[in-house]
Amino acid sequence: MGSGVVGLIGGMSWESSAEYYRLLNTLVRERDGGHHNARSLLLTVDFAEVEALQRAGDWAAAGRLLAAAARRLEAGGADVVLLCTNTMHRVADAIEGAIGVPFLHLVDVTADRVHAAGVRRVGLLGTRFTMEMDFYRDRMTARHGTEVLVPDEPGRTLVHDVIYDELTRGVVRDESRTAFLRVIDELGRRGAEAVVLGCTEIPLLVGPDESPLPVFDSTRIHVEAALDALR
Repeated sequence: MGSGVVGLIGGMSWESSAEYYRLLNTLVRERDGGHHNARSLLLTVDFAEVEALQRAGDWAAAGRLLAAAARRLEAGGADVVLLCTNTMHRVADAIEGAIGVPFLHLVDVTADRVHAAGVRRVGLLGTRFTMEMDFYRDRMTARHGTEVLVPDEPGRTLVHDVIYDELTRGVVRDESRTAFLRVIDELGRRGAEAVVLGCTEIPLLVGPDESPLPVFDSTRIHVEAALDALR
């Protein structure tokens, strides 16, 4: 991966941040061989603080908190900064404006991969914030020309609750996997050609081998794009 340093804003949740760290080092070893691993910095924020700001709708304060984390990573030597969560890209502009090194936007790199695969309509799974707010869906559509479908209300509630009540707590249940697969299947019946796993915890539950639709794993795509950027 060269001599560049990847800066990771993590902790949302730490389970998915651990997956970022695992993927970074696994992919570097696959690419470079030997005993190589990724030069990286991981700054873990307290998810309880972030989640409270989400519930309160205080996105400005959340943006300031994560911007401060990004500045600390830059000061520590990061050459590129990744935010290890889909939902908090709601405040990506605040983070990007706070640092002088590149901020690698997860939605852009995921949408680029979708477009390169020739897919024009995707289903999106994520937290309620990601599925219902416009920061994710509109960016994929306006900037990348990808139509985005989200589950119906019962499906959105199920996906959100499993993420927050189970996956962010390290709980992985077969019953929840089955329920997710039903939601994905319904998105396919509505015309989705593939599904974007738009929450960094979802790959802990559902992967390409289980899904009835092709899967774009935003976590893996984000990590691959970071390594490509530092080559």
